[in-house]
Parts: sequence; structure tokens; C-alpha cells
Amino acid sequence: MAYIISDDCVSCGACAAECPVGAISEGDGKYVIDADACVECGACAGVCPVGAPNAE
Repeated sequence: MAYIISDDCVSCGACAAECPVGAISEGDGKYVIDADACVECGACAGVCPVGAPNAE
């Protein structure tokens, strides 16, 4: 299952920079993950300072 970014997101952009497939982009007030592009690698979760990305 693709990762999702919770409302805990502080829009720092660390996750987007780490995503190997470019599935993360800036959304309205927080970053969002394109579920169709996500390869479920968990790289985003590993760099997030607030633990916002989670497996769906």
C-alpha cells in the first residue's frame, strides 16, 4: 500500500527530496504522495522530522 502524509506535516520538504521516484509534491498546506507513483520504499518516513508519512 502506498504511503500517505498525515496532517502532522510541517511542509519542510525533506520527504520530497528523498523520494527516489518523485512521488511527493507540495500540496495545500502539506506535502502529498501520488499513490500511483509510490513504490512503498519508506525513504520519506525515514527522513521526516515529525513522522508524517505512514503506510496506508
